[in-house]
Amino acid sequence: MNSNHDTHSKTIGYLLWLFGFLGAHRFYYGRPITGTIWFFTLGLLFIGWIIDLFLIPSMDDAADQRYRSGGVDYNVAWILLTFLGVFGVHRMYMGKWITGIIYLLTGGLFLLGVLYDFWTLNNQISERNAPMRL
Repeated sequence: MNSNHDTHSKTIGYLLWLFGFLGAHRFYYGRPITGTIWFFTLGLLFIGWIIDLFLIPSMDDAADQRYRSGGVDYNVAWILLTFLGVFGVHRMYMGKWITGIIYLLTGGLFLLGVLYDFWTLNNQISERNAPMRL
């Protein structure tokens, strides 16, 4: 894997950090378990949230190393999921039109699909960006 690609953005990370007591930035950087913990504990009672202010650069570097760059942009997909997830726009952006329309008609598959995507979006994008195999 190319170590020079930049899949995630520190700017988006800090923007999501503003809502970080709900774990948004942790989900973005591919840390769904701690994202869920932050969600249910308000960022470990705001202490973990404040510490994350200083950890974002290392979380960004780790995400850049872990995920595959390509035609689907992580930042666009995460912004779409975060603000329009219940409408399935992020799925349509990734070329998953059928599930995108299902999300549109069912409120993100009754919000459970949106939660699933918060856990798995980075991997979904990385798979989409993988080179085609014959």
